[in-house]
Amino acid sequence: MSDDDNVINLQRKRMEAFWGEPISVYTRAQALDDGTLCDLTPIAPRYGFKIPMACTSGVWHALEWNEQDEARKDNATGQSTEGRLHDVLSLAGLAAREAAQKEPTSTVYFDVLMVPRSGSVSVALNQQFILVVGPGDQGEPVLTLMLPGED
Repeated sequence: MSDDDNVINLQRKRMEAFWGEPISVYTRAQALDDGTLCDLTPIAPRYGFKIPMACTSGVWHALEWNEQDEARKDNATGQSTEGRLHDVLSLAGLAAREAAQKEPTSTVYFDVLMVPRSGSVSVALNQQFILVVGPGDQGEPVLTLMLPGED
């Protein structure tokens, strides 16, 4: 057993002594495996992110663009999943850097103009996103991109 394992076990024992045993545990790894979270770690470094990053399935649904989405619009919008992801991650990076220069925070709110997936509206509307840095399954820093109302 490594020193890190001993520290984690000690921390777990302290938490259980204070709070009691957990009723249920749902890990980030499980959320990634079952699709509740979508892993953005492979693409995130292109936008300046240096720690693991994931988005909620709600965010991915808002970003994903396909031929059926385009067919519902009155005119061509020039949308693509890759382009929408680029816009969101670029603005997330800008918002995170700006927030880091002001006051340390674990949560950053930012807006992106996006053509909605549902309905026939083909003009960009404001969509708010939330970027949160928090602990991963082993206490390591991880980023999660989510929509308002998600946690």
